[in-house]
Amino acid sequence: MDAEALNAEGRSLWDQKADFWDNLHGDDGNRFHRSLVSPAVERLLDLQPGEHILDIACGNGAMARRLAALGAHVTAVDFSAELIAKAQARGQSSGTPIQYAVADATDESAFAALGAGRFDAVVCTMALMDMPVIAPLYRAARRLLRAGGRLVIVTAHPAFNSNNPVFFAERADTDGQLITTTGVKISAYLNVPPTKGTGAPGEPTPHYYYHRPLHELLGEAFAAGFVLDGLEEPLLRPEDFGPAQPLGWTGVPQIPPVLAARLRA
Repeated sequence: MDAEALNAEGRSLWDQKADFWDNLHGDDGNRFHRSLVSPAVERLLDLQPGEHILDIACGNGAMARRLAALGAHVTAVDFSAELIAKAQARGQSSGTPIQYAVADATDESAFAALGAGRFDAVVCTMALMDMPVIAPLYRAARRLLRAGGRLVIVTAHPAFNSNNPVFFAERADTDGQLITTTGVKISAYLNVPPTKGTGAPGEPTPHYYYHRPLHELLGEAFAAGFVLDGLEEPLLRPEDFGPAQPLGWTGVPQIPPVLAARLRA
């Protein structure tokens, strides 16, 4: 299946589960978003009040609402018309009104109408791994940013949280003590085909995840003219998620599930 067909299928799947995703994230995002994604974005973005921000693949608008509340003028887009409708229906409690639109991040030309050099910053959170191609997004962001503008991305960590992680827990009797060791096994990294995944617990209509090793994930950005000047690997904090579950991210506190980066135009 080619990239265009994969993207069309992905749009249909996201439209079908827009209700689930909207309920999962609510107004402010789920715990994963609030604890890992949003704080990393805010640190790397270093938002200044009054800046114009483009939120690509905005989902139900949780990040867009947060940035608007912090004083930004926000334009938010997603390729799912159903998710944009959910974002608009939620409204916002503070900030300049968010401008929502349907736009596909894999279609570079779709972003031209937003205005070259219009934005101080672009954000894209937990969506690059859902896109069959990412070069168009990087090229479009480069055109839409003002000189020196920044692009902040957060995505599933390609080294640990890709299409094939296997959680494990092993217990051994060591010197008279029962010791449990937890971790993540990765069996492939450089070449991993697209795989449908379950996503959040109970999520309907599994969609494709697209793995990219670091040299591809960032190399496409470099090819578009960006330079990397900020990088974070946020960890889950037990106090944010309750008791650790051995077969899950809370059971491996030394392994980051997401990668956050700031790229400069």
